[in-house]
Amino acid sequence: MHRLSKRSVKSLLRSSNAARYRDVAAPISSSHFFYQSADADSKGRWYSVLTSGRCDVIETAKPFKSRNEPFLGCRFESTAAASDTSDSPSEKFEYQAEVSRLMDLIVNSLYSNKEVFLRELISNASDALDKLRFLGVTEPELLKDAVDLDIRIQTDKDNGIITITDSGIGMTRQELVDCLGTIAQSGTAKFLKALKDSKDAGADSNLIGQFGVGFYSAFLVSERVEVSTKSPKSDKQYVWVGEANSSTYTIREETDPAKQLPRGTRLTLYLKRDDKGYAHPERVEKLVKNYSQFVSFPIYTWQEKGFTKEVEVDEDPSEAKKEGEDETAEKKKKTKKVVEKYWDWELTNETQPIWLRSPKEVSKEDYNEFYKKTFNEYLEPLASSHFTTEGEVEFRSVLFVPSVSGMGKDDMINPKTKNIRLYVKRVFISDDFDGELFPRYLSFIKGVVDSNDLPLNVSREILQESRIVRIMRKRLVRKAFEMIQGIALSENRDDYEKFWENFGKHLKLGCIEDRENHKRIAPLLRFFSSQSENEMISLDEYVENMKPDQKDIYYIASDSVTSARNTPFLEKLLEKDLEVLFLVDPIDEVAVQNIKAFKEKNFVDISKEDLDLGDKNEDKEKEIKQEFGQTCDWIKKRLGDKVASVQISSRLSSSPCVLVSGKFGWSANMERLMKAQTVGDTSNLEFMRSRRVFEINPEHPIIRTLTEACRSTPDDEEALRAIDLLYDAALVSSGFTPENPAQLGGKIYEMMNFALAGKWGTVPEYQQQAIQQPHIPETVEAEIVEPVEAGGQK
Repeated sequence: MHRLSKRSVKSLLRSSNAARYRDVAAPISSSHFFYQSADADSKGRWYSVLTSGRCDVIETAKPFKSRNEPFLGCRFESTAAASDTSDSPSEKFEYQAEVSRLMDLIVNSLYSNKEVFLRELISNASDALDKLRFLGVTEPELLKDAVDLDIRIQTDKDNGIITITDSGIGMTRQELVDCLGTIAQSGTAKFLKALKDSKDAGADSNLIGQFGVGFYSAFLVSERVEVSTKSPKSDKQYVWVGEANSSTYTIREETDPAKQLPRGTRLTLYLKRDDKGYAHPERVEKLVKNYSQFVSFPIYTWQEKGFTKEVEVDEDPSEAKKEGEDETAEKKKKTKKVVEKYWDWELTNETQPIWLRSPKEVSKEDYNEFYKKTFNEYLEPLASSHFTTEGEVEFRSVLFVPSVSGMGKDDMINPKTKNIRLYVKRVFISDDFDGELFPRYLSFIKGVVDSNDLPLNVSREILQESRIVRIMRKRLVRKAFEMIQGIALSENRDDYEKFWENFGKHLKLGCIEDRENHKRIAPLLRFFSSQSENEMISLDEYVENMKPDQKDIYYIASDSVTSARNTPFLEKLLEKDLEVLFLVDPIDEVAVQNIKAFKEKNFVDISKEDLDLGDKNEDKEKEIKQEFGQTCDWIKKRLGDKVASVQISSRLSSSPCVLVSGKFGWSANMERLMKAQTVGDTSNLEFMRSRRVFEINPEHPIIRTLTEACRSTPDDEEALRAIDLLYDAALVSSGFTPENPAQLGGKIYEMMNFALAGKWGTVPEYQQQAIQQPHIPETVEAEIVEPVEAGGQK
């Protein structure tokens, strides 16, 4: 047996979609479901539901036959008793093998989302109406029965019946046999076998969502389906009856005058016991609004309504007697308000597909109203973009930037936000995407996309492999950036501040995940700076404020603007009036490191070693190193492996020392963040933070005092303890976390006790004992002074 390749299966799918009649329906037996005009002079109106004129048949040279047995039929056990009360004779037919096997797959294996059945049947009804309108241009006699082109859906929740009626083209008897009894001829058996093999192999196949089975989706929820249809080309009306687990169906002529249709198709679904919930009017209305809101023909659903009126209330006899005593008093009838309910047709798809109109014809109010209705929002969007893409791929789209972010804070982590609704020929397909149309960092963008190039029923697997979708994604992302850039350049600065407050982190995530769009993302970033602590600035504004000889963009990462402003790393840069960006968001440092440069200006972290401020004087540096080289070696010897080296600093002016990170290691801010990770890998901490450089300020008095100590008494205990305390202080001021905070606190308390002892009064004896005075000998000999008389001499 020849097995179809994956490419052949897709080719077969495309050809079958092009020539497939997706709708099939069944007759309805009770007339009380159908609306008839209350006007006595108006003609009775019947509505029907099934598309016609299109068949699920692929034209071939000759029908497929297996080598041993031609068109073997699959037999099924019937679970529903299809009783026909009509007196007219009915003919019994047997499905082609392909259809029965397909129904077996649909009902028992492949379909998980049953509610799509209504979308398929409404799409069929819309196709029937479209075909009638098209043929009516050249054959006006087809429209001789003045019946509105619409779709009507009525439910009977007590009996579990759904009736769908359209006034479309209808079907003749032969079309019923061809369209509802055969899905395809040549190659269909192999095609279904390939699908079944993929299902057995564990593939996540969704046959209806992927290939479009049309009418047969009705059997997902129905045990019996009746299709009553009348074509304007025929004087007779025929009824097709089929059951879910039967290999046969019947066709008979409709002879009941009460059930006659002027034109079109009426499809009646007798729901299974477990699926009778679909027969509730509210459920049907919700499904129509979700999947078929923008179908070009009006869809009416049979809904319960009510109005308030006042009715008289019987008076209490005792109260009536009292009122009778006052003959002059005016008698007033007591009333109460009640709600009277009734059933009537209600237009369900009122919202028009705004993306099909020209952008010049749509006002801002129209966009805002469409946005609120479609996405159940109460605030107007910050911006919108309405565009049509033509050429290699054609699609229409309307995109929106929300005013606020979603209630869930995991929207940036989870891209499945259902913010993009995909339509094919105005029929809703899906909003369950995992980055196919927009990357994760742009998942907050809301909108609709309507493409005629995609097959009508698409599943997530097809979208991932589709070249069309990849092209669509690039253009949608480009339009989204244009929309955001428009907000940034608008005269109202508050709009972009609101956008940045809600979605700034999303764009920073884009710096990490989307290298291709760095040039689009970078101008949209905003940061605080040393010259703008209260208002964020853009990178363009920073570059404009740069000094003529400044080569790099300087930044410091910290946990707040206050700590960044007071860091010792800033001292020299502030003296030179160099602006420094404050990265106070945890994601900022990683985002900037991924961008690396902006307008040929590299980003430089001022908390790392080898900082070049452009003012190097080699002769002076050489002189300072000769003077303090011995001090650096002495401090390094005391600190040991705590630091990689001790160097003369070029970034300090008022602080005695600072602890800087290695050029390729974590900064103090990043080290703090990585320690705080719940599931972080602690084994990387030692490796990434291994290199720290202790920089000293040769101009500071403490360093000069230690230099004298190094030259005179390098082994002095007080001098060595001062080095330890200096290192711990630099650790804290540089943003690192002390390894032993309690020990650091003890050193500080000891120094305070020594400095404050006896300053404001008598020192208690226990404090005197606690004060250590190493330079004072334990025993001091008192000098003996001989007494001298006043005015006398010794």
